[in-house]
Amino acid sequence: MSFETARRMQAFETLVFSELAKRKKDKIARGEDVIDLSIGSPDLPPAPEVIACLTRNIQDPAQYGYTLTGTDEFLEAVAVYYRKRFGVALDPQTEVMMTMGSQDGLVHLPMVFANPGDIILVPDPGYTAYETGVHMAEAALYPLPLKKENGFLPDLEAIPQEVAKRAKMMILNFPGNPVPALASRTFFEQVVQFAKQYNILVVHDFAYSELVFGGQKATSFLEVEGAKEVGVEFNSLSKSFNMAGCRIGYLVGNPEVLAAFGRLKSNLDYGVFLPIQKAAALALREGRELLARSVKAYEARRDALVKGLAEAGWDIDPPQATMFAWAELPEGWTSRAFAYGLLEHAGVVVTPGDAFGKHGEGFVRIALVQSESRLSEAARRIGDFLRVYGKMKTEQAY
Repeated sequence: MSFETARRMQAFETLVFSELAKRKKDKIARGEDVIDLSIGSPDLPPAPEVIACLTRNIQDPAQYGYTLTGTDEFLEAVAVYYRKRFGVALDPQTEVMMTMGSQDGLVHLPMVFANPGDIILVPDPGYTAYETGVHMAEAALYPLPLKKENGFLPDLEAIPQEVAKRAKMMILNFPGNPVPALASRTFFEQVVQFAKQYNILVVHDFAYSELVFGGQKATSFLEVEGAKEVGVEFNSLSKSFNMAGCRIGYLVGNPEVLAAFGRLKSNLDYGVFLPIQKAAALALREGRELLARSVKAYEARRDALVKGLAEAGWDIDPPQATMFAWAELPEGWTSRAFAYGLLEHAGVVVTPGDAFGKHGEGFVRIALVQSESRLSEAARRIGDFLRVYGKMKTEQAY
């Protein structure tokens, strides 16, 4: 007996990621050492205080029921965090909503506001979940090219008027994945004006809000005047607080948008485990020191990678934020040829840039999810690979 999948499943192809995973698995099975820098999964644990809070509460038999929504404690902790960190006032009952990680919201929110055929503006290159959300809503994706010459910011003036008039949503992500760029307040002010002009809902993915280096601070979209009128912001405890497996995040901003999304959410899930909500609330309330530890660790890893690659003859732009480097390839390489060749001959896994959209061609994403020593070793292997294969036709490398 066979089962035919729905037509919509044709949009959910993961060929690059699945092929890299298969090749990596095969090499490990042969006993080879592989350094995986492809997946943005934090390898650091949560702070001891957060683990202790979680441990205490899971011992309480009364905390195993459905939570349905965010607890008052969690919602208020988010509001306090935003007030102290970004100077943004939020009503915890109407302007804060708990999600099961930010991806939960990013892939489901388009179904609430876009009908089949409606346009959603999406960064290119961009996090793959954005495209997933567009396809789930059966909407049409219009790419916003992120180009080096524009500081990896989308050019709003380049969006055709007929496209802007049909657009229902615009997704943004700063600091970004895969491109670790920061957005200025001026850019967000332009976004607010553009959204008002064309009646577009702005959705800002702020999951890397705290992983910013060099003493800089990321700007929340909601800091800008008028932002709440046109948009919302997703954030998560996965990356900043190393709670990825806990699956807890939140949506903040426009109360009308949150209320509409809440109607969908009430039909999808029964909330997040209460001890996790308590641990997340603790992290948000008392997390400045905890955050500083993570930032220091990732900044040291960034420096180790960038220095090692420079010594190997490949100069890349040091990322200003996030757990990724967006590395422009040496001349003559395509993204996939480099990624497959590097895995085959050096045992280092990176993600080809075109996996995130056609404007990612010519780059690879390198995740800072290994120790400084392993990143230095990865840089050494990459240097050896480039010395041997750098002058060959790229298809010969794999």
